[in-house]
Amino acid sequence: MKAVVKFKEGTGNVEVRDVPEPVAGPSEVKIEVKAAGICGTDIHIYYDEFQSNPPVVLGHEFCGVIREVGENVTEFKVGDRVTSETAAKVCGKCMFCRTGNYNLCPQRKGLGYGVNGAFTKYCVVRKDIVHLLPDNVDFVSGALSEPLSCAVHGTIEQTGIEAGEVVVVVGPGPIGLLSSQIAKVEGGFVVVIGLSVDKEKLSLAKKLGADMEVNIEKENPEEIVKDLTKGYGADVVLECSGSPSGARLGLKLARKKGKFTQMGLLGKPIEIDFEQIAYKELQVTGFFSHNWSSWEKALNLLGQGKVQTKPLVTEELPITEWKKGFEKKEKGETIKTILYPVG
Repeated sequence: MKAVVKFKEGTGNVEVRDVPEPVAGPSEVKIEVKAAGICGTDIHIYYDEFQSNPPVVLGHEFCGVIREVGENVTEFKVGDRVTSETAAKVCGKCMFCRTGNYNLCPQRKGLGYGVNGAFTKYCVVRKDIVHLLPDNVDFVSGALSEPLSCAVHGTIEQTGIEAGEVVVVVGPGPIGLLSSQIAKVEGGFVVVIGLSVDKEKLSLAKKLGADMEVNIEKENPEEIVKDLTKGYGADVVLECSGSPSGARLGLKLARKKGKFTQMGLLGKPIEIDFEQIAYKELQVTGFFSHNWSSWEKALNLLGQGKVQTKPLVTEELPITEWKKGFEKKEKGETIKTILYPVG
């Protein structure tokens, strides 16, 4: 079967190759991939900026239909519409695994970079990380349940938002657009911040429920946030841009005793005024990936129609055109691209 493979370390070294069709082990399920999303992490893997385990099939945002179950699998059956977490392998014995925080397991190997992923026709995963798709959720929407679960983990489980709080989302990328919707569900007054190049994304944020959109190249975000908060600043800042300037701005916008969560991956060390955390007595946190609870919440939000993922999809391509999808993602010309298997 055809697959998008990172075949060795180094910049690039990604191509479509023929790989053997996998077989489900005793406690695994074999899923026919129906849709898979390109993530920024895939771009980092392409440039060797994110650790991978080549040769490995890329892709970790996906959903599909079960075509085979292992002999120890009773929770699922052939024909089930499912999606999967990315914690493909964990030790099951460390403190983090034992407390349900297996996303932080030191021995964790992730789907699509530690073990073979979903940019292909069939993908095999352990039964413990499989989730049923709600009946009313289509495959395109379901493929983005992975970034949605990440946003749920960061926004609800790590940060916490109370009704009426002013929530500033810095960066209207996929995680920002999902987090802004979640913040609205939680009762926040949501302000999404971006640049002129983000015009369409900011417009989409408004359509998806954000209360305000702010182009910081045309408006002063500090003045706007102060006007909204009697001069105090944002109750919550979700930094989703993954840029040094976004992080610095986010710390400025947060009020004293406020919350700041680093949602976007910066990719490298940055210079930042760390003393603001002390002077403002900020609650600062981050998040990594997701766990069972965030997936269940994410799928409930999708099934209930409270959060939408499909509007984020701006292009759909066969996996043979993966490079086109990667290039457009890197240039910021797309929000989310969906890849489909061939052959």
